[in-house]
Amino acid sequence: MRIAVGGIHTECSTYSPVLMMVEDFRVLRGEELLKAEYFDFLAADGFEHIPLLHARAVPGGPVSGPAYDAFKTEFLERLRAALPLDGLYLAMHGAIKVDGMDDAEGDWISAARAVVGPDCPIATSYDLHGNVSQKIIDQIDIFAGYRTAPHIDTRETMVRAWSMLVEALRTGTRPGVAWAPVPLLLPGECTSTEDEPARSLYRRLPDFDARPGILDANLMVGYVWADEARATACAVVTGSDKEGASKAAEEIAANYWNERENFRFGPVTGPLEAMLDIAEETATGPIILADSGDNPTGGGVGDRADVLRSLLARDWRNALIAGIADRPAVDACFAVGEGTTLALRLGGSLDPSSPVAEVTATVVRLDDPGPLSERQAVIRVGQIEVVISARRRPYHNIDDFRRLGLDPSTVRLLVVKSGYLSPELAPIANPNLMALTDGVVNQDIANLTSVRRQRPVFPFDRGFDFEPRVRFSARWT
Repeated sequence: MRIAVGGIHTECSTYSPVLMMVEDFRVLRGEELLKAEYFDFLAADGFEHIPLLHARAVPGGPVSGPAYDAFKTEFLERLRAALPLDGLYLAMHGAIKVDGMDDAEGDWISAARAVVGPDCPIATSYDLHGNVSQKIIDQIDIFAGYRTAPHIDTRETMVRAWSMLVEALRTGTRPGVAWAPVPLLLPGECTSTEDEPARSLYRRLPDFDARPGILDANLMVGYVWADEARATACAVVTGSDKEGASKAAEEIAANYWNERENFRFGPVTGPLEAMLDIAEETATGPIILADSGDNPTGGGVGDRADVLRSLLARDWRNALIAGIADRPAVDACFAVGEGTTLALRLGGSLDPSSPVAEVTATVVRLDDPGPLSERQAVIRVGQIEVVISARRRPYHNIDDFRRLGLDPSTVRLLVVKSGYLSPELAPIANPNLMALTDGVVNQDIANLTSVRRQRPVFPFDRGFDFEPRVRFSARWT
């Protein structure tokens, strides 16, 4: 049997003015897709996997229309060339915003369905911060979403979706999908599965899986920084029994709604200056401060220098900021070389509204892996070291620092553009502080501009009643 594999995966803040282009994506085509770490599980007796195209990018602003069209066109061309197919597996995110388009995943999956026809089952895997729509549900037969945030089960989730597809093809059965939207939108920083009540809600999902007629139960938090009609939390259940799936989706949705007032930030959290006050009085280390409003893994621009400015104003010593996206500054450092002192304007290179810092800096280290877009520099400004990068990127893994000759465990204060900390940084934080900074993914949720968002929705609105209403895929007859 023949299963085609592909998809598009990123997350887009509609509040960001910086469009994502083709070059912002890592694109896997053909056989290179099968060799990639995320897809190396694609092997089953009696099945041939046909790799198409998978485009993945660090979250950011909306994807430009031409970039999306180029990826979609190539994907569909490869899909048509792969026919006939017995199944299609799509590895998606769920929170893509394409400039000038609503419901990009709905558009992508509908286009794929039109090519493969009504008899080919489609399985999808999603980030739990993805947004779901009836248009999406109506095109698919199998759905699986992450169950951890921070995301440590990406590969496991992909395997769940693929395994259900393989089993359906082996047995000749056709699963169906039920879902129940929940008018509740919270940031991932309040709904980490490391903290209650999300921890308990997600740990209960395998209990739903064990019920007769249920194949995979999911709770989708949704993506709050998308001012779109489809932005909402929901329960999504893949099953073989409609009544059982309906009951499970209803329970998961109700359980989430009933906990809506109980979600809190996990780390100590507050305005930037208050967090720096705490840091100054803290004797332990490393203190890790999350610059939450400019977090590129949540869709932030990543080019704001407001934390650097505050640290300089306090004459802070022994701090490391990783990092600030600023290609002109990186280029300037490469032009003069290591050991040179120069004047730099840091910040605001992508979003003109981002705060900047005018500094005198010494170039400590240059990293040139080849492509100009991948270059990085470590500079020293006073007693603060700053990592600057030619492109938007996070610094969430220890290897990100080792490559630059840095050890985050030895500094007094490490600043990263992040919300909840990554699994590698969280264990060394002593303590972890999260600053409620400005940016296109700021945590002031109640005051986000809502032009297209469905209302009422908590916490934008309060004092309204909700009862889950389950809906089914049009394919589940």
